[in-house]
Amino acid sequence: MTELLGGKYEVLELAGEGGMAKVYRGQTHGAAGFTRPVAIKRVLAPLSQNPEFLKMFVEEARVVSELDHPNIAQIHDFDRDRTGEYYLVLEWVEGLTLAEWRQGYRAHGNHTPWTLTAAIGIEILEALHAAHAREDAEGRPAPVFHRDVTPQNVMVSNCGVVKLTDFGLARAMDRSSITKPGFVKGKLSYLAPELTYEAEPSAQTDVFSAGVVLWEVLAGEKLFKGEDPLEIVGTIRDMDVPDLAEFRDDLPERLREIIRKALRRNPIERYASSREMARDLAALLRTTDEVTDSHVIAQSVRWAHAQLEQTRPSEPATKPFAAQEALTRAASADETIPDTNIPLTRRK
Repeated sequence: MTELLGGKYEVLELAGEGGMAKVYRGQTHGAAGFTRPVAIKRVLAPLSQNPEFLKMFVEEARVVSELDHPNIAQIHDFDRDRTGEYYLVLEWVEGLTLAEWRQGYRAHGNHTPWTLTAAIGIEILEALHAAHAREDAEGRPAPVFHRDVTPQNVMVSNCGVVKLTDFGLARAMDRSSITKPGFVKGKLSYLAPELTYEAEPSAQTDVFSAGVVLWEVLAGEKLFKGEDPLEIVGTIRDMDVPDLAEFRDDLPERLREIIRKALRRNPIERYASSREMARDLAALLRTTDEVTDSHVIAQSVRWAHAQLEQTRPSEPATKPFAAQEALTRAASADETIPDTNIPLTRRK
């Protein structure tokens, strides 16, 4: 039997790799044959010698362990291996990233259903509110700002549950020294304009990022583009945000207003909190007859996954799919819409 991390965690296969860490699908081994799927996150070798990055990795473990919310991916354990390298053990979410969910619809030539997108957005915003409303042991405000809300960091499980993950770039107010002045972290395309001028992160910067995510999921394409980081920053500062009506004609004006408010250049003009934005989205959904509960979201995840699998006929049917996997799939143009309850909207 392979060596177990911490005497109980088995590494099974690589699930995804980012610029700072690798995530593996793993399994917990307990007494009497007990097993449980987990995600194991390890720092990339070049960064494992970087003291500042290791501080950030430790900070992720410390902060997220204090955020107990159903829409935040939970940390089960944090330890070192035999060589002294840190690793995080997180809950394994079987499903798709929000980016993959969107791509599933795009592969079929359809837009994502706006009602389900709004429902998923509500859960993202509730996760953010839990982080923003964090208090320390003495009951004093100690908010955590995510700073990296992207479609890749939102998981939608095949049970219809939404999980916000990767708080590795989060910064609690009591750990502000971790960030070097002038060093902008996070994925540039989702940064609020003020962060490109080295402003402090806030609830409004996370609201802006959530607005970018929802805009992209509905439009089916990137909002802020560029060939290099400087060009991307320039497009964010220009704030040329096309109306979503240019991409599809089925969106309620109220939904477009909500997203426009989240994407205001001036943070004071945005939503005062992520929960306030979530409430507006919930009020909008109450005006429709569409069902957007976890069962319907789960159906949509399974349907989107099936579309993605059809674009990769060489993949074995038994390959597990998970939100941590970084999947790249081509679009298919000659499929037929299956008999399903999932609402589909044909792209223009």
